[in-house]
Amino acid sequence: MAAKAGHDLVIDVTGWEASAEIGEGTAGWAFTLEADPRSLHVREGLGGVKPLTDGDRADIHRTIEAKVLGTRPIAFRSTAVRPADDGTRVEVEGELTLAGRTLPVEATLAVAPDGRLTGSIPVTQSAWEIRPYRGLLGALKVRDEVEVVVDVRLPTA
Repeated sequence: MAAKAGHDLVIDVTGWEASAEIGEGTAGWAFTLEADPRSLHVREGLGGVKPLTDGDRADIHRTIEAKVLGTRPIAFRSTAVRPADDGTRVEVEGELTLAGRTLPVEATLAVAPDGRLTGSIPVTQSAWEIRPYRGLLGALKVRDEVEVVVDVRLPTA
């Protein structure tokens, strides 16, 4: 019953900086990103019995800062970028820092002709020693694995 009351949250990161070094082909590519965890804001809650209110969104924002991520920056630095054979994807390896702990991650990103990169990265919170949030005596909980969606457009020359 409690599962029906929950929502799948779509959270935007509004405070971030990124850089991309683009060389000839993807062999010279490198990516970095730094985001402020205090800038995570709930855009929408999918599913659930009733819609999220502004108060619900504010409570989620406070909980992310106080009990989940804290205030230390979220950071990503690529260590390798390899093109797929068909030229429409790149394999990215790098290091992701969450809540002060850094671990390796991998992602496959689609590359559109206009320079747009899209894809997703599964992140298992417990690997970063983040205890998935639980509230209301366990009736509300965040799954251990969350999906980070990447959708960026590289600058054109």
